[in-house]
Amino acid sequence: MKFDDLDKTMRQFETAADFCVLPGIYMVARLDGRSFTKLTKTTKKFDVPFDERFRDLMVATAESLMTCGFRVLYAYTESDEISLLFDREEQLFSRKLRKYNSTLAAEASAQFSLRLGQAATFDCRISQLPTANLVVDYFRWRSEDASRNALNSWAYWTLRKHTRSEREATEQLSYLSVSNKQDLLFRYGRNFNDLPAWQKRGVGLYWETYEKSAWNPQEQKEVTAERRRIRTDFELPMKEAYGEFLRHFLTH
Repeated sequence: MKFDDLDKTMRQFETAADFCVLPGIYMVARLDGRSFTKLTKTTKKFDVPFDERFRDLMVATAESLMTCGFRVLYAYTESDEISLLFDREEQLFSRKLRKYNSTLAAEASAQFSLRLGQAATFDCRISQLPTANLVVDYFRWRSEDASRNALNSWAYWTLRKHTRSEREATEQLSYLSVSNKQDLLFRYGRNFNDLPAWQKRGVGLYWETYEKSAWNPQEQKEVTAERRRIRTDFELPMKEAYGEFLRHFLTH
């Protein structure tokens, strides 16, 4: 069989599972660290429940995903996950889902591993969202998840640091409401509302424009040029204010 005929035959099997996101549909990727609980608690032993070193690794990985060839409007990270909002008109890889999932997971795994100094992997899935309101709901969902995780983590590790075993701490928290968990922290001298915003609401990354002095060789004079850079936001707004903040990325 000639190569061209063989190539045509075999590519049918390779691309049989190809699915493309329809035009006009918003794409949001979510990447999750694989076995990061073991990584952060035993292998590298980051501080619990939060460690700025781990946060900064996730932020740096998110930034790399914004600059690896995709048109990412907004990135959000909390815990061991990263979410990416793509430009609705993104056409890279003809919007093939398998290419997005494999490329983004590989990029995140490589960048995080290089910075960490050992192997770590991410998986990736794409949400296909037909309306701007659903995009806002998606990121509000992840923000609420960050808040719940922060409260549960602080409550759990507070109990662990006060002689509770893993089983005892888990069992005690399973019966407590949100307000009860906040009261528990308060009894041990910590006000949940006073915790850093990035722990409770995650971190956002987005593009901003700024002016920079430059030299125009043709006119032989200094001019002001407009450039783009990624801004990292550790003080994201809450609830409805966060929704309005997100809509800014959907209307520009």
